[in-house]
Amino acid sequence: MTGSDSTTATGSQAEPTGPTEPAEPTDPADATSTAVGAREPIWSRDLAVVWVVNFCLALAFYGLVTIMAVYAVTRFAVSDSTGGMAASIFVVGATVARLFAGGLVDRLGRRRMLWAGLASCAAVAALYLVASSLPLLLAVRATHGVLFAVTSTAAMTLAQARIPSSRRSEGTGYFALSITLSTAIGPFMSLEIVSGSGYDTLFWSIFATHAAACLLALLITAKDEPRQPQPARERTARGVLESMVHPAVLPIGLFMLVIGCVYSTIVTYLNSYTAQEGLQRGASLFFVAYATVMFVSRFVMGRLQDRRGDNVVVYSAIVVFAGALLLLATASADWMIVATGALTGFGFGTINPACQAAAVSRVPQEQFGVAISTFFLMLDGGVGLGPVAFGLVAERAGYSAMFLVLAGVMLLSALLYLAVHGRRPDARHGRAAAARA
Repeated sequence: MTGSDSTTATGSQAEPTGPTEPAEPTDPADATSTAVGAREPIWSRDLAVVWVVNFCLALAFYGLVTIMAVYAVTRFAVSDSTGGMAASIFVVGATVARLFAGGLVDRLGRRRMLWAGLASCAAVAALYLVASSLPLLLAVRATHGVLFAVTSTAAMTLAQARIPSSRRSEGTGYFALSITLSTAIGPFMSLEIVSGSGYDTLFWSIFATHAAACLLALLITAKDEPRQPQPARERTARGVLESMVHPAVLPIGLFMLVIGCVYSTIVTYLNSYTAQEGLQRGASLFFVAYATVMFVSRFVMGRLQDRRGDNVVVYSAIVVFAGALLLLATASADWMIVATGALTGFGFGTINPACQAAAVSRVPQEQFGVAISTFFLMLDGGVGLGPVAFGLVAERAGYSAMFLVLAGVMLLSALLYLAVHGRRPDARHGRAAAARA
């Protein structure tokens, strides 16, 4: 929603009684509300199916990204840096696709784009089996990245359309668990399959995963879907730009760009730093602690955000994230690396779904696709920029100094958050309070 400082109301547009306010777009996901202040259910059959579909999509992504560089080096006898292109070009394709994915989803329909995207992903997964040269593999990876961006945008848009606005943050956190679990299961699954049966079996497994998700997607109802493709936006420079990047989401997207920079820099240089300090054992448990704390926090922080507002959740996560970086910069024992992983899981794992819920709450439901693609375009941009920008600091001053700088950046990001979002009523009081008003 643009030009308004309040969140989406919880009434139904189908109800003609009572005054309506055009500046407050109503969320059809809230049509089940029957009493003021009633606690609306988050879960429905549609949301559960989309959760499983998104889990399958993310499982395939993390299963492939773990082994792709090694596969390219082994299969085509190329250098490590060249093999790394097979992993990174997927991200390039996905980032570029974010520019048009949201517009396509909003115009052509979420369910249509989800099913078409999953079917296309299954077809591309089969192409890994016949990619007989590195250029062909790179082409398959780039295409897969584009399709992943479009399909994941459709899945997240469908999920957001099914979550009541008064419980937007809690529902977003639960839905994000589909990705959290896939980060733990996907790499383990792919390594086990490759070591036991080889790469071809893995590629067939990825194909089967996409095909199963495609069949599951047929169970999603066409609720809130446009019967016909929506007309394209006005063919002006502004209209084209707004179909790619939603202006209402761009401010909080800038905040997420900074968060993406910080997070990706930690992930990129963690192994090099811990090897230099002799803390490899701690590094091996970093992501275990990270995933565990992230998983647990999703059951608490979303509900708190809906009731008390975005600020209490985001500011606490910023402080914890900065503390993680200070601990990492001064680490001298393995337990400190593990504790850093736990604090990072709470910090980044809280900020990401919290700000996604805040971004979606800024727009009417028919623009959820562009809102979500804008959000992840900025986050992905930060993920790509961070290691390059802050790697220069590491080259000149060392890893410890780099992590101290990142801690300062995290603390300063609180000011950016305040400027772009923190003064909004829903950020200060919560969406549940706004829904009761």
